[in-house]
Amino acid sequence: MSSDVQETDTEPLLPHHELTIGASEISINDPDSKKQNLCSQVYTFVCIKIKKHFVNKVCGVSEYFWKCVLLGQFISLLLCGTAVTSGLLSRKGVHTPTAQSFLNYVLLCLIFTTSGWKYFIISLADVEANYLVVKAYSYTTVTSVQLLDCFSIVTVLLLSYFVLRVRYHFVNGVGVVTCFLGLIALVLTDSLTGNNKDNDGASNKVLGDIFCAGGAFLYGVSNVAEEFVVKNFDRTEFLAMLGLFGSLINGVQFAVFERHEVESVDFYSAEIVICFVGFTICQFALYTCMTIVIQQTSATTVNISLLTADFYTLLLGLFLFKYQFHGLYFGSFAVILIGVAIYATKEPERKIEEPDKTNKEPVATQ
Repeated sequence: MSSDVQETDTEPLLPHHELTIGASEISINDPDSKKQNLCSQVYTFVCIKIKKHFVNKVCGVSEYFWKCVLLGQFISLLLCGTAVTSGLLSRKGVHTPTAQSFLNYVLLCLIFTTSGWKYFIISLADVEANYLVVKAYSYTTVTSVQLLDCFSIVTVLLLSYFVLRVRYHFVNGVGVVTCFLGLIALVLTDSLTGNNKDNDGASNKVLGDIFCAGGAFLYGVSNVAEEFVVKNFDRTEFLAMLGLFGSLINGVQFAVFERHEVESVDFYSAEIVICFVGFTICQFALYTCMTIVIQQTSATTVNISLLTADFYTLLLGLFLFKYQFHGLYFGSFAVILIGVAIYATKEPERKIEEPDKTNKEPVATQ
């Protein structure tokens, strides 16, 4: 055999090996002692590569797109939970919209409170929005509430444009209009099936519609204010202050207006207690997660995503309320999701004002 081959066979191993992955180098002096660390770094590297290639290249869409679609539907499911538990409480003769939200505000205050005393107006708008929309069910039809509740989207669009200086693209408008069409189809399907038929009739439809429109407007104000705070300041502080002032406003309001209704509630009934607890858990999770979703996307994305909550409520209503099923529900749901997807294809722009550099004195440098 040649000398070259012999040298290759007898070449000693280097005392120091380097494993290069991408742009990072992992040095290994003792392979046995650092085996677990190496596996952890390789696993992290693989996850990053899979996310980069699958989300951005294979799917051909941006990460913002998936945030809008998937996160929006997650909070829509949480809103569905509050609607279902409210419906169960209503069937048990419990009509306490303010009291239902009280535990949620207490939890927000206890878990997220930090120093500060702000956000009283935002909390007031949020509390009254919850009260007015839930109270509207007592005076008007479910169909009216479903339609008028969309006024929150209009409010968010206008306030985002004039206050947050958001500039929408044409495709964003197409997405919003598509969502509206899906909601109209959903309401028409409800009328065909009679799932939301009010047996007692609307006692005061005009008053109920005013309550719903007012609540939707306050929801829009609260959501836009929430977007401004969570994107420019601190998300935890927002939840803490909302919980603090919301607890005070909500507690005083239900003590004044719903004291007798609360006294008549049979809290020894396991079904009523479970519904109250379920409502509180869903609403608390909704408020907590909504700050994250708004921070990652926008208040507009959240509001158009919440239009699918009626569809999720229908699915649970098939078992809990004996609703009738119709194939058009899936079509309506698909149209709303398509609208959200169209809206999310291009992120709206924020108009940032450049600082005025005229009439400024030169700054001396040392």
